[in-house]
Amino acid sequence: MNIDVNQPSLPSFEDIYSLRQKPKNGIANRLETSDKAFHAWYRFVLAFPPHLVRYYFDNFGLAANQTILDPFCGTGTTLIEAKLSGFQSIGVEANPFAHFASKVKTNWNINPEELRSAAREIGATVSNKLAEQGIYDNQIYRGQDPNLILRGLSPEESDLLITNSISPIPLHKALVLLDEIQTYRRQDYYSHLLLAFANSLVFSASNLRFGPEVGIGKIKVDAPVVSSWLVDVEQIAYDITAISGRDSPNSTVYLNDAREITSFLQPGSVDAVITSPPYPNEKDYTRTTRLESVVLGLFKNNKELRQFKKGLMRSNTRGVYKEDDDSRWVENISEIQEIAEQIEKRRIELNKTSGFERLYSKVTRLYFGGIARHLDGLRTVLRPGAKLAYVVGDQASYLRVMIPTGRLLAKVAESLGYHLIRVDLFRTRFATASKEQLREEVVILEWPG
Repeated sequence: MNIDVNQPSLPSFEDIYSLRQKPKNGIANRLETSDKAFHAWYRFVLAFPPHLVRYYFDNFGLAANQTILDPFCGTGTTLIEAKLSGFQSIGVEANPFAHFASKVKTNWNINPEELRSAAREIGATVSNKLAEQGIYDNQIYRGQDPNLILRGLSPEESDLLITNSISPIPLHKALVLLDEIQTYRRQDYYSHLLLAFANSLVFSASNLRFGPEVGIGKIKVDAPVVSSWLVDVEQIAYDITAISGRDSPNSTVYLNDAREITSFLQPGSVDAVITSPPYPNEKDYTRTTRLESVVLGLFKNNKELRQFKKGLMRSNTRGVYKEDDDSRWVENISEIQEIAEQIEKRRIELNKTSGFERLYSKVTRLYFGGIARHLDGLRTVLRPGAKLAYVVGDQASYLRVMIPTGRLLAKVAESLGYHLIRVDLFRTRFATASKEQLREEVVILEWPG
């Protein structure tokens, strides 16, 4: 199977990722215009690019009847590319919103005209309701009515958000729109309406900025909500229309913990893995999707948030719990133990005493222990000769002690019987804390069976 990964105006993959030269970072992780179909319905700012996935489809020499797994599938980059390339695919994701996004983005079995028609009806109804309140979607509300009661979130829900995530007027508009969308919950395109809502909520209506950390940008007093949502719905309808009549392979997405993979995947069912697990750093990945998760009701308070975090890989100190014991999986890997000890030694030298700082060495062990636990279970579901590609990045978040994530992941894999084929350099990233260029790599493994 030959897949052309070269774009007419771009260098080849080998040029971009050659170990003999500095990667062209702006090209390496860019979502090209030609790749926006399906991917742009909703996309993590930290997602890897579709052309990277296509390269490994070709490099692994996969056949059309084979099955590809992404055990940390995020918002579905690997799964979408698998469907477009003719492969069966399986995704696993522990974040409820990312799981929802992946399921919707790989569901192309809806009528796009029915989707468009429903969206127009919803848009008209909501615009009329807002106009009755003196609010117009494409005009900045000036607050003329002192008696206007705005819709909002509960105090518990608001406490889950980054302060000023969204201003009161756009939030009011969004909640009125959401109410109307929910009257269509019996329709097979309902989830598509909701995903377009989430996308417009975050990237048009909110005050959030991503670069790559999530934070607050310019505060918008008001912003279009209904019109931006209609644009996002139209993108979904357009993409589905474009592949009308095409027979697309099945894609299954599980809401589950990749460390428990044997509990829900069949033995010997996977031919290849292409994925990017979280990196060991201080990014709380749940914050990236916090606004849309709360507004859609996926969790409503800290207790529910905590419960969902327990199903995630331990990659930051805000997701570590007393009962965690994944570190036992890497007790005998000296390189991991030495780095954890270096971090603790540096903490003591610098007299860093906060609760989070005290956890730096622990979360390092837990992270690689979680990777080991995942790879251990994965052995059962892989077919002999299966190829694996893990996109990971070196980190220096913990008191500037370098964590060579790719090298250590390879050590863990080899300790479990995987063969290390090679490590490809994907790109480099500048770390502001350490003032160093950190490697982002693709660790290529094989399961001999």
